[in-house]
Formats: sequence, C-alpha cells, structure tokens
Amino acid sequence: MAIRWRLREIMARQRMTNKQLAELVGVHPNAISRLKNQDNLPQIGGDMLDALCKHLGCTPTDLIEYVAERNDDEL
Repeated sequence: MAIRWRLREIMARQRMTNKQLAELVGVHPNAISRLKNQDNLPQIGGDMLDALCKHLGCTPTDLIEYVAERNDDEL
C-alpha cells in the first residue's frame, strides 16, 4: 500500500510557484518545496492541510491518493 502525495501535480496544473503558495499559506518557500518534493504522504498537520486545500481550491482527497500494491499472485 502506498499513499501518494499529489501536491506537485496540483501546483503544476495551477502554475503556482513555491513562493506564491508559501505567501498564501504563511510559511517559508523551503517548507513548500519540502512538501512538494514528497512522493508519499508526508507527516502534515491538519492546519497545514487545511491551508493548502483552501489556497489551492482543492480537497484532501485531491492531494492524497491511495495506491494499492499489486500482488503478482493475482495475475
């Protein structure tokens, strides 16, 4: 099981830079960069998740995707 973190995709789709989102959310651009460069769900607080969703116009389910592991025995 993997939980994919899709912040990079959503920011790219909206053509939003780390600096722009950081200013909206109220954090340093490096904090956004660290979050954006995660492939799996990072440890993130509810307040940060809420701020990201608010300023990106999305929901947590847009940012988080469940990917089931493929079981080769099922093929």
